[in-house]
Amino acid sequence: MYYRNVADMNRIIIKRLCILPRDFDLIVGIPRSGMLPANLLALYLSKPFTDIDSFRNGHIYKAGERGQFIDVKKFKKILVVDDSIASGSAMNKAKEQIKEVGEDFEISFCAVYVIPGKEKMVDYYFEVVPLPRYFQWNILNHTILEKSCFDIDGVLCVDPTEEQNDDGPKYIDFILNAAPLYIPTSQIGTLVTSRLEKYRKETETWLKKNNVKYKKLVMLDLPDKEARQKANNHASHKSTTYKSSEYALFFESSLNQAIEINHITKKPVFCTETFEMIYNDQSVIYNLKSGKYFPGLKNLALKLRNKLRNR
Repeated sequence: MYYRNVADMNRIIIKRLCILPRDFDLIVGIPRSGMLPANLLALYLSKPFTDIDSFRNGHIYKAGERGQFIDVKKFKKILVVDDSIASGSAMNKAKEQIKEVGEDFEISFCAVYVIPGKEKMVDYYFEVVPLPRYFQWNILNHTILEKSCFDIDGVLCVDPTEEQNDDGPKYIDFILNAAPLYIPTSQIGTLVTSRLEKYRKETETWLKKNNVKYKKLVMLDLPDKEARQKANNHASHKSTTYKSSEYALFFESSLNQAIEINHITKKPVFCTETFEMIYNDQSVIYNLKSGKYFPGLKNLALKLRNKLRNR
């Protein structure tokens, strides 16, 4: 599994920005995912920026304004950008759309990420990333969700405050009215939560109200909050379900629990606290004082070994 977040995209664009000529007149993004890297490139290259449909209609984005209608023929050299190429269908469609504007342009095509073997589909690319791969900006709408487990609090909705978490009327009100966070459009395999089984009805009511599609809901079968706190088995409870071979990914809000779930199951965990993927060969250390996370001891040891070998 290969994962890239927005920070990764930004880093690779900055690192390899030198591959792009500086004489482009306009950056054109392929909606929807291509708009993010196109915007970054336009900012770093100090070029105007738009999307394909707007370009075809003579419309660009202008700093400080919503937009500006212009004569597109004033732009001769165009860079068309997408976030990634796998099958290449989106890029091929974009090439056909661009042709409709006319042949008076010098058009180049660019993707931040390409899979091996697709490098020649574009004039410029920033990184080769094999399949299976997942991106922060579309993982919550990926087909893998059907083979995934999801936590609820901190993922689908906000966490309760200390005051709300009274195991009584305030908590019931929270469950019924919690503000949503990340609601996928695709069906989720199984929801696995440390909420108590006695709150199943209220939880199902909220899920239905917020149009959360899922196959199963697994809750913690303990009598009350005190018993749950005494058991302190959030990660192991979630791992029990996730261990099943039918699941490929777990979405967890807490970084500490994400690390523990990964350690128990040896399977990847996506953490919404940091928007990082926790791999079974890439543990991390989280510094609570600085609020930053660092490579774990295993990675540090491997880096040290490789450094010594290269001396």
